[in-house]
Amino acid sequence: MVSYKDLGFVNTKEMFAKAMTEGYAIPAYNFNNMEQLQAIITACVETASPVILQISSGARKYANQTMLQYMGQGAIEMMKTMERTVPIALHLDHGNSYELCVSCIESGFSSVMIDGSALSYEENVALTKKVVDYAHQHDITVEGELGVLAGIEDDVSAEKSHYTNPDDVEDFLNKTGVDSLAISIGTSHGAYKFKVKPGESIPPLRFDILEEIEKRIPGFPIVLHGSSSVVPEYIELINKYGGDMKGAAGVPEEQLRKATKSAVCKINIDSDGRLAMTAKIREFLANNPSVFDPRKYLGPARTELIEMYKHKNIHVLGSAGKA
Repeated sequence: MVSYKDLGFVNTKEMFAKAMTEGYAIPAYNFNNMEQLQAIITACVETASPVILQISSGARKYANQTMLQYMGQGAIEMMKTMERTVPIALHLDHGNSYELCVSCIESGFSSVMIDGSALSYEENVALTKKVVDYAHQHDITVEGELGVLAGIEDDVSAEKSHYTNPDDVEDFLNKTGVDSLAISIGTSHGAYKFKVKPGESIPPLRFDILEEIEKRIPGFPIVLHGSSSVVPEYIELINKYGGDMKGAAGVPEEQLRKATKSAVCKINIDSDGRLAMTAKIREFLANNPSVFDPRKYLGPARTELIEMYKHKNIHVLGSAGKA
């Protein structure tokens, strides 16, 4: 078994406690390749922000679980060559089985999510508790989920969202022992989070549900999934240079800023990273049709990612300067 402590990672316990006390959210950024990982580390070191590196089951399949383990270790070593160090957690995003969570824990992850939200309540409780019991033996933090987010992202798919029922949260926490809880208050996976017609406003998040949950479990760390803003500039670039993403819409940044002032201390952002890369690659290749060196178009994409992540840390999540 590989210990995350030997690799240089931390779990999320102290991260969340500090974030809740000081009123900001930890960025949880997904990565699938080297350029994304380089951009996340660079942006978070330059803004002095703690960060959670997220790997989905789809990313493990794409990049190979052994490769990802060493990429994570390489990120720590890369950080050590920079001007400062920041707390970094390595987290399994949307783990869907006990076996997957155990595999990640044994390969150096410092935090795992077990997503039993598609199961019955009783099955979700049983699966989550089983993961918690194993993870806590190794000082690994566990994120559970109540409620279902709509949308598609990697292996996670649901046609309709089901808001988290505040009446369930105390019982769920007491029976499972999870360290944080992902809830459903209107965010959604993917780039098409809301079905809005031209001129219509994006519906606000259900802060009333969040407030009621906070009353039931005061001081407990809450997580928001599906929180990309689907940056309009990236959608415009993608569509301008041959893409077809009409109608894509995300969570307005001002709503995410509001959420950071609550018990929400972890906000997941994946689609915005994909969109930034795709937009800049499409733009570069359209303007440089003779280029075939991947470094030439992946480099500008990485640069754009760095700036996008820095913007999130400084202006949306409030995590800049909190390392």
